Amino acid sequence: MWWAARFRLTGDGADLARVAAVRAGAPHARLTIDANESWAGHDIAAQTAALAALGVEMVEQPLPAGADHALQGLRTALPLCADESCHTAADLAAVAQRYRAVNLKLDKAGGLTAGLALARAARALGLDLMLGCMLSTSRAIRFALPLAPLARWIDLDGAALLARDRSDPLRYEGGMILPE
Repeated sequence: MWWAARFRLTGDGADLARVAAVRAGAPHARLTIDANESWAGHDIAAQTAALAALGVEMVEQPLPAGADHALQGLRTALPLCADESCHTAADLAAVAQRYRAVNLKLDKAGGLTAGLALARAARALGLDLMLGCMLSTSRAIRFALPLAPLARWIDLDGAALLARDRSDPLRYEGGMILPE
């Protein structure tokens, strides 16, 4: 069985040890990293090379939005995925110069129609897609589900992080999202 694990790293010296421990404990898991805009001042090429050696698939938003121009022309061992740097299709021209993927979140894209336009435009530019979400109820997550076949990575756990969801929640089981 394949499991997916996503975690945030800050670029500190213990990050690789934490990823190695997760890899040792879950050798078949698909691992992606959310640097969450925290790698300013770090050697991003070296970080991605070390993470690739541990079987990580992708790194999300290594530099702060607005300061990610430093990624232009940078060669990395892993795809970099824009999150905070990409809200709508209007952001894609700059994003395509710096990233190989975009995290599509319906909340920031402007809904399903705008999200579909973003997905199509990103794919036309050769960018991979991650389908993500904000902290939200199952109802909001349900609107994103039709876009799942377009995405290489899916992170729709916003409802699973709530203390109390709606009366018609999604079920999260074994790495799957199951409608009730």
